[in-house]
Amino acid sequence: MKTSAPLHERVRAVTERIRERSHPTRSSYLEHMREAQRSDQPTRAGLACTNLAHGFAAMDTQDKDTLRGARWPNLAIVSSYNDMLSAHRPLERYPELLKLAAREVGAVAQFAGGVPAMCDGVTQGQPGMELSLFSRDVIAMSTAIALSHNMFDATLCLGVCDKIVPGLLMGALTFGHLPTIFVPGGPMTSGIPNKEKARIRQLFAEGKVGRDALLESEAQSYHSQGTCTFYGTANSNQVMMEMMGLHLPGSAFVAPNTPLRDALTSAAARRAAKITALGDEYLPLSGTVDERAIVNAIVGLLATGGSTNHTLHLVAMARAAGININWDDFSELSEIVPLLARIYPNGAADVNHFHAAGGIGFLIRELIGSGLLHQDTITVMGQGMDAYTQEPWLSPEGLRWRPAPEHSGDHEVLRPITDPFGADGGLKVLRGNLGRGVIKTSAVQPQHRVVEAPARVFDDQEDVIKAFKAGELARDCVVVVRYQGPRANGMPELHQLTPTLSSLQSKGFKVALVTDGRMSGASGAVPAAIHVTPECLAGGPLEKVQDGDVIHLDSYTGVLEVRVDEAVLRARTVPRPNLSRNGFGVGRELFATFRASAGDAEAGAASVYADL
Repeated sequence: MKTSAPLHERVRAVTERIRERSHPTRSSYLEHMREAQRSDQPTRAGLACTNLAHGFAAMDTQDKDTLRGARWPNLAIVSSYNDMLSAHRPLERYPELLKLAAREVGAVAQFAGGVPAMCDGVTQGQPGMELSLFSRDVIAMSTAIALSHNMFDATLCLGVCDKIVPGLLMGALTFGHLPTIFVPGGPMTSGIPNKEKARIRQLFAEGKVGRDALLESEAQSYHSQGTCTFYGTANSNQVMMEMMGLHLPGSAFVAPNTPLRDALTSAAARRAAKITALGDEYLPLSGTVDERAIVNAIVGLLATGGSTNHTLHLVAMARAAGININWDDFSELSEIVPLLARIYPNGAADVNHFHAAGGIGFLIRELIGSGLLHQDTITVMGQGMDAYTQEPWLSPEGLRWRPAPEHSGDHEVLRPITDPFGADGGLKVLRGNLGRGVIKTSAVQPQHRVVEAPARVFDDQEDVIKAFKAGELARDCVVVVRYQGPRANGMPELHQLTPTLSSLQSKGFKVALVTDGRMSGASGAVPAAIHVTPECLAGGPLEKVQDGDVIHLDSYTGVLEVRVDEAVLRARTVPRPNLSRNGFGVGRELFATFRASAGDAEAGAASVYADL
């Protein structure tokens, strides 16, 4: 069994820098949380009789009597359930499981509220994608509303996907005096191989297969209840929740509607009841999510080649706890965290293969054993990360945990720290006269990591696809897509461009993408400088790039620049784009305030932290 090693000096230094940078906001946050938790009485004891009567009016007699006078804790269930989306459908059954389990240990659970859950897979390339990023902020606010009644002593957050988990955590952190456990839904079973799915998508982009063939391929890939199995933002969420100690250990990638999944769901309620302020093991969320937990989440993301979306989301989540991180923290840790997993789009396997090969328990033990994780954090299981080096199983006596496998079951999917896939975590900050951005390189082949080519400038991804179909991009080029930042149009993902640009690259052209927008967690083999800030609408220099300007992108040295004299670039004037169509249709009218108040990408692109 590998033991804990002394903390790596770089991990220690980055953590200390974050702690010092965050001292004013973190201290203020913790003081607010101490003020919120003033008593070891149930939270509902502070309500007037009329308030309390409203709070238990709909309960059955047993729970009503309990809430009326006993000291039993009351658990809030906040869920992203809907029955259209595969990842959220399994959550339909969870509230009853949680309520029954709560009663077994002397607690009550109430469904406190639901939060919206939109799917980027459905809205990708559609106008509705312009609501996607800001749905995170809506979810945060919805979570706070669900908890606002002061009826609850702990929170159970049910959610999995892209904006849902970040939003739930941001909202729950405003009630950080309450313990919080995240209850995942689990991935769907594996469908067709990911390489085959990508092949069909590229053939469709090239016009070589029709829509029927594409739809059949997609339906075989996304085919049942559960989270999509590629390693995008949703499954990166699950890794981070375990790294932060907010799941029950090993629960991220257990399939839905199985006995083990149900046992873990029930156990989450029992554990939540045990760690409230009413007992002797009080573990508030504000104490669990500290600087060490945030650094652990970054390390886990890097070691697995996770989604670049978390260079936005994790920043926003940390800010909700008064912790200020930036892209330099990601980049510096990436230099010393090796890549230990290859999961599509960074490899051929999916998360089910990763889980079968040893999964998160194996990964965490390797990282602790090399000093790359803070082992001494506080989790929902108590002190230390050792519990997360185990995996759950159903023994004859019920749910138990055992050590994760000592050796990887598949070295093409998961490797030990002594034999990594890559020496770094594959995430780099880019800097230069175009601003700052990030690039994910874990799936980019070495020969594609440096690109210097003339720019082709677009203000809409649809125009990129039209130019491709017209043969205008069949040469070395850097595709620039402007006015895709949070203030311009809500920062939709541009994943629709992946098959198009991949096709150009496969034909031997040097190609890259540069944008102030986002790419999906499924972005892969084409080098993409994304989240470029300041965004174009805010006067970022990317706005001034013209067709034919030579752009140099070097993901080794972290350089992003246009080969134009600084005085010439500064003197250029750019007509204001007509963004009027971004302001109406599919609910976009309702999000004008969000767009107007959004922070920049490196601050999390959030609309809810304007005062910070």
